[in-house]
Amino acid sequence: MKEKPCLYIVIPCYNEQEVLPITAPQFLGELTHLIESGKVSDDSRILFVNDGSKDRTWELICEYAEQDPHYTGISQSRNRGHQSTVLAGLMDAKDRCDITISIDCDGQDDISAMDQMVDAYLDGCEIVYGVRSSRETDTWFKRTTAQGFYKLLSSMGVETVYNHADYRLVSSRVLKHFADYEEVNIFLRGMFPLVGFKSTSVYYERHERLAGESHYPLKKMIGLAIDGITSLSVEPIHLIAKIGIVISLIGVIGIIWVFIRAFSGHTVIGWASMMCVIFFLGGMIMLSLGVIGEYVGKTYLETKHRPRYIISERTDEKKPDKE
Repeated sequence: MKEKPCLYIVIPCYNEQEVLPITAPQFLGELTHLIESGKVSDDSRILFVNDGSKDRTWELICEYAEQDPHYTGISQSRNRGHQSTVLAGLMDAKDRCDITISIDCDGQDDISAMDQMVDAYLDGCEIVYGVRSSRETDTWFKRTTAQGFYKLLSSMGVETVYNHADYRLVSSRVLKHFADYEEVNIFLRGMFPLVGFKSTSVYYERHERLAGESHYPLKKMIGLAIDGITSLSVEPIHLIAKIGIVISLIGVIGIIWVFIRAFSGHTVIGWASMMCVIFFLGGMIMLSLGVIGEYVGKTYLETKHRPRYIISERTDEKKPDKE
């Protein structure tokens, strides 16, 4: 049995003024329970990471930090997206604690599952994935698209944990190695399995959002899927090459067929069929250029080595830093 580890609960926040007053006491209650049960030390903290919110989110975080020392917070200089915000919190916490648990602010993920996560860590696991046991609370459309999303990632060679988002326990030991992954295009749920170390999963029921509106509409979900595939897999380029080979073979067969028809004196002027071929090939070319362009664009961004996040404010009033 390990000694009491120091836990940091990392919570990304973007325009959460409606839900934060509800969930903040819940997070504190769970942390207090873990401390009183002897599973984590009293030095443990709840780390809110403000993602450039435009409402009173940061003001609320500062108020909570003044009311209770178990609350702390950092704020990004501008909105950079969910994945960069989670990363900023994890990297900021890795040298201050033994374990982190990242969880969204909306209250949908079962907070009580943290008990099982900490138990798994104490049993020797360095990464513990929070996995939804079912999707009964989702609409048919969201359930179908989510399942298709994970299957698509798997088919493209991206290693992920099915029905796992960003609710996970990660030890500081893993995070120190994870810091060596310096890419700007971040897809955390596909990157952590690459680090290795002993891992397991904890299953829980997901609830409805307690207040406010979801910050992940269909457009962002599609963008996340594209980022996940193009950041961790080159299979789409391989697929384009395979399609190109197939179309080339069909083209060769078509040329042979045209010559046979010409020599046999059965040539037919086919404007409609020619247009279909042109449109099909044109569409395939544009699609191929688009996919390749995604990779070229990501490579371009990576070569700039821009910081993935910039911390502009802290509740403990330390100087800003960046990575």
